Amino acid sequence: MSFIVASPYRCMTDDHARVLASLGLLRAYMVGTRRGTAGIPGELTYLNPLFGLCIEGSKKVFSTYQIEWIRSLLHPVFARWVAADTRPGDHMLASYGYVNHAYKKAKSGGGKIFVDACNSHPVHLWDLIIEEHRRWNVGDRPFPKRWNQQARVAVELGDYFVCPSEFVRRSFREKGFTDEQLLYLPYPVDLSVFTARREVTIPATPLRVVCTGSVSLRKGFPYLLEAIRIIKKERDVVLVLTDFRDESMKTILPKFSDVPIEWVPPMGHAGLSEHLKKAHVFAILSLEEGMVRTAIEAMACGVPVVLTPNTGTNDLVEEGVNGEVVPIRDAAAAAKAIISCYERQLRDGPPAVNDLHDSVSFATFASRFTAHLQRLGFYTPPAV
Repeated sequence: MSFIVASPYRCMTDDHARVLASLGLLRAYMVGTRRGTAGIPGELTYLNPLFGLCIEGSKKVFSTYQIEWIRSLLHPVFARWVAADTRPGDHMLASYGYVNHAYKKAKSGGGKIFVDACNSHPVHLWDLIIEEHRRWNVGDRPFPKRWNQQARVAVELGDYFVCPSEFVRRSFREKGFTDEQLLYLPYPVDLSVFTARREVTIPATPLRVVCTGSVSLRKGFPYLLEAIRIIKKERDVVLVLTDFRDESMKTILPKFSDVPIEWVPPMGHAGLSEHLKKAHVFAILSLEEGMVRTAIEAMACGVPVVLTPNTGTNDLVEEGVNGEVVPIRDAAAAAKAIISCYERQLRDGPPAVNDLHDSVSFATFASRFTAHLQRLGFYTPPAV
């Protein structure tokens, strides 16, 4: 059995390709960049840097929405490049909508399609985020409808869906997919530079709430801002945000001018670890995300987290210990949870990290993926 893994951009399917290569199941790793990936043999790597060049060049000229629209136009071109080296009967793994033409060619000979379901079911995602834009009277679509339509076609062609969280699995179950098709496989996260603090060394006040995600509607920022406004009525508080503001928040941020915000520039992992430890609580109230890795990084630093059930990372939260999970669009519940995490940490110290590193390690990811492949009959371990 042979697999093709394909992506026009560097993404999480790199990790799936590494595992398939280690098992001798990878025939081709096809990516639209100018460099290969560590852990994947060069003889199995096919590069087409023109795709990456087009995207990187567009970032200097166009808005985020326009860039995503350009990407959606390039996906069919990339798919035909992949299809040229696809044999009928090849199995294929890629993310939503990138290689639909190649999917069809592979399936024509009996190949099976594995979709990296990096986000919730495309219909669920579209309906949820469109509704949010209407709630806040933001006229622009969150992303091109063409892209979402390509994702829906990929889902129609898919046989198995690799889901990084229970939130993603749930969204597919609601659309009639079976557990047999939905492979639970959280992404690996490199936490090597995120060390746990042994004590809280920052001043007890003001209450510092940090979020390192881009400031957008999809990430639930109006509700986080409102939660800080609620907290501000009874204690000193400051919200620490990364200065990466999505266009969807352009008309909304001025409505929260009374909320104390400390803006910091984007930073690499080395600086991010220390940055996170300067906060009492990490909070992100996303409406839709497959798996919020920034929250895992905060947890690895011993910072309690407040998340929604739609972040994916909530799977790792032990409520009342290392964080809290609150409903989406519920600022009051978020404010209460943030205060609870803050007071518990001042009383008991930072929450223990326990086996977090192991649970999101590449070794654990590889073991889980291999078990799925073995269970489905795609891999037979060598005889001892």
